[in-house]
Amino acid sequence: MRYDLSLHMSYAYDVPASNARHMIRLLPLEIPGRQTLLDGSIDVSPSPEDRTTFTDFFGQPATSILLRAPHGRLDIRMQAQVLVEDLPAPAEVSTSLQDLPKELAAIWSLDPASPHHLAAPSARTPDVPEISAFAKEMARPEHTIREVAVTLCDRIHREFVYDGNATTVETMPQEAFRLRRGVCQDFAHVMIVALRSLGIPAGYVSGFLRTIPPPGQERLEGADAMHAWVRVWCGEPAGYLELDPTNNIPAGTDHIVVAYGRDYADIAPVVGVLKGYGTQKIEQAVDVVPLD
Repeated sequence: MRYDLSLHMSYAYDVPASNARHMIRLLPLEIPGRQTLLDGSIDVSPSPEDRTTFTDFFGQPATSILLRAPHGRLDIRMQAQVLVEDLPAPAEVSTSLQDLPKELAAIWSLDPASPHHLAAPSARTPDVPEISAFAKEMARPEHTIREVAVTLCDRIHREFVYDGNATTVETMPQEAFRLRRGVCQDFAHVMIVALRSLGIPAGYVSGFLRTIPPPGQERLEGADAMHAWVRVWCGEPAGYLELDPTNNIPAGTDHIVVAYGRDYADIAPVVGVLKGYGTQKIEQAVDVVPLD
């Protein structure tokens, strides 16, 4: 499936900000055999005094910008065309929980794709005893990693309510778990904490999701969204499986990957610091338009 992507993020400040440094991760990834970035650009207004593109630890492109002069508004626009291949059916082979420690111990690599980076607690996915207990309710030593991950994905989808007003981007997984409410970021973080508590390497995926309007209704311009889901290491030779607990489905051709990390803090679409005070208003519009 080929898509045209567009995103507009705007930040309006009560009082002009200055000396702002931001890091931007918005362009879709190049993933051999799965996803091809055919064209893409990021435009920033006002024009930055300094702009640098670099590759992060996980091998993903990022753009750093510096805005020294006072500015009352920041606009970031991303345009891209991406080809997403039909994913092959996932392999049925998957390591059992009881065999997982031995398989992990046999892996010495610490390259960006190594499951070791996704096995330990991280900044936004700490150990949470309540989530650990929740995970252990549905896991037995003889179960495969895939069985456990799919079961967790289904249970989070069934027991948690999607509520855009219940949490913020700063909400930690323990709070979202207590509320049993939140958005895709919260559901992904809760699932990651649950899987890691069982010794299963799991990470965060940031990307875009094509939304399909209800029957008889037209697609609303700007109504698509950035999205988050979970990457699970299922052992050798199964490799990684991506699951979307918000929708209780495996990631497919409607999921467009922007970045992989341990949690949201690793790969936030836009993050930075600035000099200023007062409040800011943030608006976002996303379009994911299929071309095929």
